[in-house]
Amino acid sequence: MSEKEINAYRLTSLEEPTDEMLAYIMREVAEEARRTNEEAEARFFQQIRELYQQQYGNN
Repeated sequence: MSEKEINAYRLTSLEEPTDEMLAYIMREVAEEARRTNEEAEARFFQQIRELYQQQYGNN
């Protein structure tokens, strides 16, 4: 299945997605979720480090 075909498909379409389309969509969503979770985790720990330094200095 080509990327053009995947991009043309809309979940609001009247036709059901093929197993291949559904697997591709789910893989893309999982990759995006992994990436955004990693970014959020990095921001979280950076904020903790900054707050710690504000509170206790560079000990």
